[in-house]
Amino acid sequence: MDIQYTVNKPISAEQFIGLLKETTLGGRRPIDNLERIQGMLDHADLIATAWAGEKLVGIARSVTDFNFCCYLSDLAVSETVQASGIGKELIRKTFLELKEGCTLYLVAAPQAVNYYPKIGMTRHDSAWTLNDVAALK
Repeated sequence: MDIQYTVNKPISAEQFIGLLKETTLGGRRPIDNLERIQGMLDHADLIATAWAGEKLVGIARSVTDFNFCCYLSDLAVSETVQASGIGKELIRKTFLELKEGCTLYLVAAPQAVNYYPKIGMTRHDSAWTLNDVAALK
């Protein structure tokens, strides 16, 4: 299969949603909210994509300062092409856009927790979330 990779090639919210629906990540993203998905794309700092012809088959969407840290918030590869190295290549393409010394972070989906050590990533056990400012004490 001939896969083409791009960095920061514009994609539509519809293309992103279509890909998410072909992955387990779709169940954890607001695929029924076009405006929110568009905002996710508009405010990402770095987007690496994988294409099979005109079809989007993979994405690595990140928020970063390019110098100290990069949060890879969405890594999605269509289930039709998983296990072909696309996810690893999207991570590589993302990392190569960062300045030397910048650390890439991601939060693994439950189904993918065993994937990341296999490709050489190191587990970090200290992450915290906040979804409601009223929870702050």
